[in-house]
Amino acid sequence: MIKESVKVVGFDVEVTFKDIKNLHLRVHPPHGKVTVSSPLFYDLDKVKIYIATKLGWIKKEQQKFLNQLREQPRDFITQETHYFLGAKYLLLVQIGERNRVYIDGDKLVVQTREGADRAYKEKLVYQFYRKELRIRLQRYIEEYSKVMGLEIPDFKIRVMRTKWGSCATELKCLWFNIELAKKPLDSIEYVVVHELVHLFERHHNKRFVLLMDEYLPSWRLQKKILNELALPMYEVK
Repeated sequence: MIKESVKVVGFDVEVTFKDIKNLHLRVHPPHGKVTVSSPLFYDLDKVKIYIATKLGWIKKEQQKFLNQLREQPRDFITQETHYFLGAKYLLLVQIGERNRVYIDGDKLVVQTREGADRAYKEKLVYQFYRKELRIRLQRYIEEYSKVMGLEIPDFKIRVMRTKWGSCATELKCLWFNIELAKKPLDSIEYVVVHELVHLFERHHNKRFVLLMDEYLPSWRLQKKILNELALPMYEVK
């Protein structure tokens, strides 16, 4: 794998040459970083020409990211707005004998011992997110693995700074961004199906699209909704 940094008509582009068949151009949130994955047999001049033909699309994608809502940093104090499975909740911090996080009507309740700081309350909320997200992910993975004729793969949840999910095809293991706990169930379903389909097809090519159409016909709408929701402060695909 070889990496090059080039400038094309004012755009800084990171080009990676690797063992693939086709060029893949991406514009990354939140600031519109441009990257290209290129087959090893292409030369840099050919890649530059390709990028130049896509300038209109690059500008459009960058503007979309600039206009997109981003989450504001949270202080984890009472009456602060938080999200869970696509719904808005007001945080209610209470002093209790044990640590506990739960939903009560329109409240996300955090019970903790007196003196807990912001970092500790955040840790408790994300432990709750992890537990609840795992339940939903397990349900969708089992459902769609059965439909696809797959053995149920292992999966893990973690902070991911560039993606909603990923698939280690050789290990047959899926990874999911913990921030999905804040998103609607349809968005979680879309990401699960997306990563499961990668067990059949590693690349986002025509075969991948056909498989997505087969297993989740509404995937384009679900992807659009996910992309229009507020993003975390850090970079997520």
